[in-house]
Amino acid sequence: MNKNIMNNISKTDWNRIDEMKDEDIDTSDIPPLSEDFWAKAQLRMPNPSVTVEVEVDPETFAWFQAQGRTAQQQMSVALKIYAQANKVCSSSTTTNP
Repeated sequence: MNKNIMNNISKTDWNRIDEMKDEDIDTSDIPPLSEDFWAKAQLRMPNPSVTVEVEVDPETFAWFQAQGRTAQQQMSVALKIYAQANKVCSSSTTTNP
């Protein structure tokens, strides 16, 4: 990963954003939601996480811990990306009889 990407500092003026009122936000480019939209809308709740115990080699664990407070979340995301990549690979290499 490019080290410069991780060092980018946001140039957003967060103080100005925090001080904005709802009516100050320009929403003119957002079309209104129709009755048809709401008729088809569905509430989707994320699947709850599963807590498991996994053995990880010390070097890998140390690397994730060095990433900061979000080490467990990053490990979870890394596993998800790996699983999704392998689903694509295995489904594309599977032959049908």
